[in-house]
Amino acid sequence: MSDFTIETTFHLPVVRHRTYAAETLEAACRAAIDDDNWKMAGNDHDSSRRVHVTGAWEGAHTAYNGPSIPVPSQFEDTLQRRARHFEILLGLLKVFFDDAHADREPSLDWLNRSAWEIARGEAILAGGPDADEPAEPPSPVHVLARLQEDRVREAIVAVLEVDHRFGGLSTEAVSDDEIHEACVSMATTTDVSDVVSNAEFQAALTAIRAAHRRLHRE
Repeated sequence: MSDFTIETTFHLPVVRHRTYAAETLEAACRAAIDDDNWKMAGNDHDSSRRVHVTGAWEGAHTAYNGPSIPVPSQFEDTLQRRARHFEILLGLLKVFFDDAHADREPSLDWLNRSAWEIARGEAILAGGPDADEPAEPPSPVHVLARLQEDRVREAIVAVLEVDHRFGGLSTEAVSDDEIHEACVSMATTTDVSDVVSNAEFQAALTAIRAAHRRLHRE
């Protein structure tokens, strides 16, 4: 049996109640943040955070007397784990947003990284250790169609040029909000399950034919 020196910490909030005269709530909050007078402050024991490990060393009574050893992630401060993970997830979101904006499919490497970070996030929420192995990447998803608002605007121009039932309505009279609401309505009410099922079936047949040709060439 070995000896370990463990440093544990819990964060205790310090609370202050003061009244500030200000024209807006934002100005009052700014005044409170900038106020450095804490004479009337008190400790809020009811809101203290969980005890967590902030250092570990091999041997007895060895704190800060030698090299520290890594602490298993489940014993770290949960709030700090969440904050670090937020930055990672924000970075991944930017990558996928750029791919979507450029109409590119995300790479399998990024999908694999995302699956791994999702597993880590779930471990953080559960108060458990990080997963030892990256999770399997999700299967690629292919977009069959997109309903683009700028293309709808172009369709409005084409419709109004030939359809005179709307009393000379100009294309500019149709607002962006009206186009957006119309697209949302169509996206949420249009049933494309038959189209998707047919595409899946046709893709299956195409893959089968490709495998059949490959095996007969070998």
